[in-house]
Amino acid sequence: MNTIAMIAAMGEDRSLGKDNDLLWHLPDDFKRFKNLTSGHSIIMGRKTFESFPKPLPNRLHIIVTRDKNYEVAHKDCTTVHSMEEAIDLVKKDRLSFIIGGGEVYKQGEEFANKLELTLIHAAFNDADTFFPEIDESIWKLTAEEYHPKDAKHKFDFTYLTYVRNQ
Repeated sequence: MNTIAMIAAMGEDRSLGKDNDLLWHLPDDFKRFKNLTSGHSIIMGRKTFESFPKPLPNRLHIIVTRDKNYEVAHKDCTTVHSMEEAIDLVKKDRLSFIIGGGEVYKQGEEFANKLELTLIHAAFNDADTFFPEIDESIWKLTAEEYHPKDAKHKFDFTYLTYVRNQ
């Protein structure tokens, strides 16, 4: 079966970031993101891609943009102009990820059958990008793992895994 997972870290108010940047620094969440997505295709919007200093290693980057002239000259990057085109590129993959931003999550939710979320136990009032509302009639929580704040993590957070109801 082809799994398309949306992966995100968000505040309790579903906040994702501000000015194309995260509002927190959680090293364990970065490690989890790397472990889950390495070796797989990652679908993202142009702004999310441009927020990286360089393409992430060991992943095919599928960049969704309306700009027909936008190109990235890198062997691990492909540009498409719709979510449907992006999904078509990963339809034979066992697992692929939609990694943001806010608009790409909205467009990608209908294609996703799994959510890998990090819920940060705080609200970020100055956020300008948000994750879509999680409809519990569509999504079933199947795993959760709590992490208290510590010397490296300013916030408590919980990893949540949801699967689409059949």
